Amino acid sequence: MIKNGSRLQSQVCDTQVIVVRSAESLDDLCAGGAPMVPIGSTVALGPTLDPALSEGNLMGKRYVDDTGAEVLVTKAGKGTLSVGATPLAIKEAKSLPASD
Repeated sequence: MIKNGSRLQSQVCDTQVIVVRSAESLDDLCAGGAPMVPIGSTVALGPTLDPALSEGNLMGKRYVDDTGAEVLVTKAGKGTLSVGATPLAIKEAKSLPASD
C-alpha cells in the first residue's frame, strides 16, 4: 500500500504528485493510463499516453477518489489522474459559514 507522503511520477507525462491521504485504491494510481512510480525510479519505455485519459491535471490541486484517497499535484502534466480507468475528481473547497 502506498503511504502518506509518498512522491510519485508519471511514466507517460510530466505529472508528479504527493500522497496526502492514502487508501488501498491508490495501489492502482495512474496518470494518462500508465501506473505511477516513485520519483527517481527508472521510467519504462513501453507505456504511452492513453488518448482517453489525456485531459491533464492542474498543479496545486488536490484530487480525490470515492474511498477518500487524496493526492496533491506538484507538477502538472497531460495525463488524467485515475485509479485504474476511473478518473479522480478535483477536491472542492469547503464553503465557509456566513458571518452576518
